[in-house]
Amino acid sequence: MSGLTHVALAIVLGGAFASGLVLVATRIPRLAAPTLSRGIAPYLRDIADPRGLTPLAPVPGDWRARRDRLMASVGGAARLEHRLRQAGWTQDAAGFRARQLTWVVVGGLLGGVVVVILTVSGRLTPGAAVLPPVLALSAAALVDFRLTAAARRRRTRVEEELPTLLEFLSLCLAAGEGLRDALHRVGEIGSGELTVEIRRAVLDSGTGSNLSDALLDLGRRLDVPALSRAIEHLVAAIDRGAPLAGVLQAQAGDAREDAKRSLIEQAGKKEIAMLFPIVFLLLPMSVLFAVFPGIVMLRLGVG
Repeated sequence: MSGLTHVALAIVLGGAFASGLVLVATRIPRLAAPTLSRGIAPYLRDIADPRGLTPLAPVPGDWRARRDRLMASVGGAARLEHRLRQAGWTQDAAGFRARQLTWVVVGGLLGGVVVVILTVSGRLTPGAAVLPPVLALSAAALVDFRLTAAARRRRTRVEEELPTLLEFLSLCLAAGEGLRDALHRVGEIGSGELTVEIRRAVLDSGTGSNLSDALLDLGRRLDVPALSRAIEHLVAAIDRGAPLAGVLQAQAGDAREDAKRSLIEQAGKKEIAMLFPIVFLLLPMSVLFAVFPGIVMLRLGVG
């Protein structure tokens, strides 16, 4: 065997030995036992959050400080936190970066395993050397793409739920309920993404925060234009003492018009996208089937 094959076998055997040591260490009672905070966390709820909207995430203080310093050096934490809130994920920016780094390591290891297998089998090519970094970068991009897709899907669901929620709020207000009671009723009865955020705003307003500030924070957190516009009009109506039921009815109508306009725009984009297979696949095949028999007949001298 060549020296490269010996190196590949050493990597395989060393990795297997290290994995075995890690598995044995995790089964040692003192190391495998959960921490006290992790053991009691499922049985505790903050009195300000009785429905568990913000689950406890016990992280040691020293590790949290080092993690925050690393995130500050990387940059972009504020934008990442905003995207995480849009997607409805409970982890913070540092936790997301740690998860992304884990997938980067896994992708690099998978690429290394493939390179080792190719080396042992004698089919290693120069292009295979770039496989570990390519898989690592692909894993990082995939994690970021999942976050972006989750945020987009959640914003779409919020836009779909907004007209119905505004109409329900206007009915509650027209029936004589106060705004906070109406929001509390929506949060208790509803089961969508927007109702979860409404429930959180009501909890914030019940623990010392102003209701207007809690609603504005909800709009900034989701960053949906129709929702932000409706909240701004609602807060302005609260400050001026205007009738809230009429304001919510008007905003519900505007939200439905926005949804209708969005559907028309999506239909236009889909219609344009449908032209690509027609123009680049069906039309050339039709021309080929129409012209090819004539070319064959001319070559054969028939007709």
